[in-house]
Amino acid sequence: MTLKYKCIILDHDDTAVMSTPEIHYPSFVEAMKSLRPNAKPITYEKFVGYCFEPGFHSLCKDIMKFTDDEMLIQQEIWQNYTSSKIPDFYEKFPETIKEFKKRGGIVTVVSHSQRNRIERDYIKHCGFLPDAIFGWELPEHQRKPHPYPIQEILNRFNLKESEALMLDDLKPGLEMANSCHVDFAAAGWSHTIPEIKHQMKKESKYYFDSIDDFTQFLLG
Repeated sequence: MTLKYKCIILDHDDTAVMSTPEIHYPSFVEAMKSLRPNAKPITYEKFVGYCFEPGFHSLCKDIMKFTDDEMLIQQEIWQNYTSSKIPDFYEKFPETIKEFKKRGGIVTVVSHSQRNRIERDYIKHCGFLPDAIFGWELPEHQRKPHPYPIQEILNRFNLKESEALMLDDLKPGLEMANSCHVDFAAAGWSHTIPEIKHQMKKESKYYFDSIDDFTQFLLG
């Protein structure tokens, strides 16, 4: 059976794996206690909202005004969390991705997680490594939402823009896909904040409330 898309470009956190509630948010709270002990604690909803827009990097640099040294401390705390806990994939997501790959599809990941953590998660839960990974280890100007990861994927695998689909739960992925004229699908199964859900439904080409719906679309 012919695939709708030759390549899927997957976000990792809260698209493939359930990581923000258990890893990214608690690590940020701990970093704030260390770096801004007198600041009012940030709520989970506020944290997710900032990650949606303007994005995590801007949250740290522009809103919290972390210095370069403070950014290193924040990243060290975050890395301690990501190294100590392997997040679970959303139920049925590994099966979908494995079937897509089995049918000849190209599986790539563009994420703000680190490459070695993404590799660890895929080996444990999916039994294979993605064909390409672009993570937080890249310089800032090559990370999502900058177009470099998608441009590199299209060039590396000799793909037309119409042959790739980006799947992400937040706006940086949507912006990156739009800048590269690649179709975008929103992973609605992780959305708990109504404002984010509404905006992603409004701006995305495709919106999927469940992994079953996404699987049916992707594989037929």
